[in-house]
Amino acid sequence: MYKQFSLENKVALVTGASYGIGFSIASAFAGAGATVVFNDISRELVDKGLAAYKAKGINARGYVCDVTDEEQVKALVAQIEKEVGLIDILVNNAGIIKRIPMIEMSAADFRQVIDVDLNAPFIVAKAVIPSMIKKGGGKIINICSMMSELGRETVSAYAAAKGGLKMLTRNIASEYGACNIQCNGIGPGYIATPQTAPLRETGHPFNSFIIAKTPAARWGTPEDLHGPAVFLASAASDFVNGHILYVDGGILAYIGKQP
Repeated sequence: MYKQFSLENKVALVTGASYGIGFSIASAFAGAGATVVFNDISRELVDKGLAAYKAKGINARGYVCDVTDEEQVKALVAQIEKEVGLIDILVNNAGIIKRIPMIEMSAADFRQVIDVDLNAPFIVAKAVIPSMIKKGGGKIINICSMMSELGRETVSAYAAAKGGLKMLTRNIASEYGACNIQCNGIGPGYIATPQTAPLRETGHPFNSFIIAKTPAARWGTPEDLHGPAVFLASAASDFVNGHILYVDGGILAYIGKQP
């Protein structure tokens, strides 16, 4: 049974995976046997990522690429195919968020979030799908969000992008499922990372809020995403398509405690 979850002889591209959730998912793929390639927007970030993978004993390949630039993405995919092999697994992880009240947010800021969080997954998926068709199948995982389902103050652009990404996920599944391509999403809950450390300090109101709203009564860890990501990247999920797997400790199922 465990062989169904193996990623041996698979090439996995994880965008924006120099650190954070992308790095954690790529590391899990390497642990399951995949060859990991990743990109980031600057040489500095790519080098930082390469050092982090090396420290974990992972021989990853890193490339500089702006995933919102279609020509750069085409060149990236061609280079990976030449140097490493055809891409079997794509994780559209690269993303940004701008926490600005909607009426104070410029249209330019709104467009930038949409460009990185929604247009870029379209561009990268479009670039890898032809080779997946030629190879006889592939896996695409889009990193969605609880904001694919819920709204919250100051994240209008992010919620719009992630809601759109949910529907792009379902449409890729609809359009290319017959080509043995499975496209699914992961919607992380609130994950304990260095970036969220200040919010998780004891006594911080946001920390108390998240713990009270989560049936698991804790923040998630990057490792909580490993199993779901490997499942969706492996043969174990060959009949799972167009699904968004929320790894949120139960937040979306819970109305919250009565005050």
